[in-house]
Amino acid sequence: MAHSPGTYADLDALRERAVALRRAGHSLRQIRDELKIFNNDVLNRLVKGEPPPEWTKRPRAKDDLRDRARELRLQGWTYDRIETELGCSRSSVSLWVRDLPRPEPRYTPEEQRALMQEGLARRRAADDEKRKEAKAAALREIGGLTDRELFLAGVALYWAEGSKSKPYDRRERAIFVNSDPGVIQTYLAWLDLLGVERERLSFRVLIHESADVEGAHRHWAAIADVDVSTFAKPTLKRHNPKTVRKNTGDGYHGCLVVTVARSAHLYNRIEGWWQGIVAQSQARLG
Repeated sequence: MAHSPGTYADLDALRERAVALRRAGHSLRQIRDELKIFNNDVLNRLVKGEPPPEWTKRPRAKDDLRDRARELRLQGWTYDRIETELGCSRSSVSLWVRDLPRPEPRYTPEEQRALMQEGLARRRAADDEKRKEAKAAALREIGGLTDRELFLAGVALYWAEGSKSKPYDRRERAIFVNSDPGVIQTYLAWLDLLGVERERLSFRVLIHESADVEGAHRHWAAIADVDVSTFAKPTLKRHNPKTVRKNTGDGYHGCLVVTVARSAHLYNRIEGWWQGIVAQSQARLG
């Protein structure tokens, strides 16, 4: 007959029997069946304080990891190293070893900074190598450049970087400004493709007043393959003492302004070419 929690005449005696069975190696299920106690709360109170027999304990999958983590911690390993070695989470490592003494630092602060800088240098070198490989692969993808490809590239390049007339201010002049030598050379090659004579081109340097103006003239003259004497008077940018310039150093040469004389017809054609590219692009989208 099953016992009811409210009818125990001698709870102490019942506990003595439950404890005796527990110490004899019985499981809770076996004690329940033996004493006919089917109320889990009462059953747990009767055996409270008595550890379960070993055979009833379920082995935990992480016991081996825990033991290994503690072993490594005692050897002076950091949380990061243990986490990497065992492939477990940092929270688990912390839970397993937080009662163990903290290991002495392996490195002085100076050595740690040196190791960090060394690691950063290796990472930057690896990143630089990946960038070089990506650029080299992209360069090979371009291959040869046909006249039509250069023509279309030049139209897009001008419309992105060249001056443009406004409805309220129609100037219709082909003026191109850029600081990238490759962009300038591509633009000049495009003008050659269009049959624009070099005699119609004028060059002017746009640069900060504190920079090396003469050096900039020599730089752009070599890029454009013209004589320095053909350059117009440079346009100098005034220095603002409240701003911090980042475009300084030997690599700063300002911008080159390339102007095509008698270029109204050329400019109108550029507008038309660009409208044609836009129309064809819209047709592909539609």
